[in-house]
Amino acid sequence: MAKGKIISVTSVKGGVGKTTMAINLAGIYYREKKRVLIIDADFYSGGVSTWLDIRNQKDIYMMIDSISNNRYSSITDYVSSYNSGIDVLASPRDPRVALKIDEKYIPMIFDLARREYDVILVDMNHLMNAVNLMILDHVDISLLMVTNDLIDLKNMRNLVQIFKNTDKENYLVVLNCSRDTGRDYLSLFDIRNILKCNVDYTIENSFYIKNIDKYVLDGEILSLNRAINRFHGGDINKLKKIASRLLEEVDVHEKESN
Repeated sequence: MAKGKIISVTSVKGGVGKTTMAINLAGIYYREKKRVLIIDADFYSGGVSTWLDIRNQKDIYMMIDSISNNRYSSITDYVSSYNSGIDVLASPRDPRVALKIDEKYIPMIFDLARREYDVILVDMNHLMNAVNLMILDHVDISLLMVTNDLIDLKNMRNLVQIFKNTDKENYLVVLNCSRDTGRDYLSLFDIRNILKCNVDYTIENSFYIKNIDKYVLDGEILSLNRAINRFHGGDINKLKKIASRLLEEVDVHEKESN
């Protein structure tokens, strides 16, 4: 049976572009004819459905409740479709039930998703709680998003150290300079010294989209938009390289483990 690849997109603070990255990666994989699931694991304030203009009546808590009560039949009962190749497993519609989500169900959800999708993108929040640690422990690879911000970098160094302490090498670091274009306090050399690791990719400030709210209101994915591809071709190509590298790294880790 085919086995889907699970990629988490995470950070150590909010507002660094995690959701934007996860959605753009979904668009790129869709263009490569892959069947994609986005899991919105920001259980308290998830924004994937809002960005994609999906008025979902289903969410991840409903799926967990069905699993725990032996009512689960198919993951298709709990996902909402964006288009023919991208589905969304939404965060809880009622954030109060987020506290009821037990981390033990995360591996079960991943296993069920692997059977139906080629790529599963997990959009996380920045809290290092039990659920998020379980996610990081069971994904195939993590994309760590960081900005040119001293506090952000200091906290990311701590997260990278957790990976190192647990002998995990399944992560890539992306420096997002397109989120806050005026923040260029530290050089790439300085950033690497702070993080004590390599920065694998940099999203340049040229990818700053001034009217990004327009695309959100229209439920559009930037990497699928013709105008964005025309005017930001170099930035989209960078995202394509990141998307390819993520899957390549998963294949390498799988071969090494076998």
